[in-house]
Amino acid sequence: MNSPLPRPGAPLEHYVSNADFDPDQFEAMSAGQQRYYMASQKKLMWWKFKKHRLALASGIFLLLCYGTILIAEFLAPYGLHTRNVDYIHSPPQGIHFFDKGDFVGPFVYGRKMTLDIDTLRRIYADNPSDVQPIRFFCRGDAYRFWGVVDSNLHLVCPAVGGQMYLLGTDRLGRDVLSRIIYGARISLTIGLIGIAISFVLGIVIGGLAGYHGGLFDLLVQRVIEVLQSLPSLPLWMALAAIMPVSWSPIIVYFGITIILGILDWTGLARAVRSKLLSLREEDYVLAAQLMGASTPRIIGRHLVPGFMSHLIATATISVPSMILGETALSFLGLGLRPPITSWGILLTEARSVSVIAFYPWLLFPMVPVILVILAFNFLGDGLRDAADPYK
Repeated sequence: MNSPLPRPGAPLEHYVSNADFDPDQFEAMSAGQQRYYMASQKKLMWWKFKKHRLALASGIFLLLCYGTILIAEFLAPYGLHTRNVDYIHSPPQGIHFFDKGDFVGPFVYGRKMTLDIDTLRRIYADNPSDVQPIRFFCRGDAYRFWGVVDSNLHLVCPAVGGQMYLLGTDRLGRDVLSRIIYGARISLTIGLIGIAISFVLGIVIGGLAGYHGGLFDLLVQRVIEVLQSLPSLPLWMALAAIMPVSWSPIIVYFGITIILGILDWTGLARAVRSKLLSLREEDYVLAAQLMGASTPRIIGRHLVPGFMSHLIATATISVPSMILGETALSFLGLGLRPPITSWGILLTEARSVSVIAFYPWLLFPMVPVILVILAFNFLGDGLRDAADPYK
């Protein structure tokens, strides 16, 4: 039998305790419980993110990678364009610590080169009698640090008069390891600049479409559908191919960045639109409108911060797609061009099957691409989980 309805104006029953806060009950909690209940939301997010060990390790790895681009000249054993014609297509050298049972420290053996007359291939063999200790914090190839300060200080250098190619050399006798370190400066920053452009377009266009709706929303959705229906790689190739050959490499760099940013905003715009469609009906939005707040202020100060954690997670997942885009375009010869060096340009050395068969170390630039993309994806998973610390 149903209970009778309360008379009009009578207070409704509830199950919330009316008792005053009992400080003794709080004092009875353990230190860990008190710390949890008194923590801010940022602390709760940080604690939850730390539990995702893979995401934490990925974040540290990415910080180290982006730290290297600040001191690439110091970390690289050789200059970006330093050549040694006596060591063309030299395979990687191994690091040793003991020579004939005696501890020497990190060193490499010198090499002898012979030419195979039948195949015209250079064959390199270690010379055990030529021990070349590796030097640290040493003087080597001169460089201009960030184009401002002249220096020749390096973290690691070969022995005086010796050679040290830990990842081998390319067809011009240039050190692959040094070029990978220099290439990180372009390949890593192009993703950050591209995602900045994508975020501005996605938040502005998606925010206006979700907040106002109507005809503008309809037009934006049709444009997004058209862009998302086009295959990405051919579209990138077409836009990159229209850039004049006479442009300087730095202008091409910014051109590729803008192209990647313009084509990546559609997914973010839809996510922002869907969020704003639900949030614009909230009471605090109506209060801001009645107080005379402008549309940009309502979107920027009241709506977007409500799902900023989602935007951060989206950014960490979008950056790898831009790195892959630049790598693919440069690999196909339609992206950046020398003398600018990126991981995609380094991989152009390995476009031939015969080159890969004879000189497989030229594929080493692919390793940092894979590691960085995996790290960004793991970091994005951790940030997405930490965005809601109460789950």
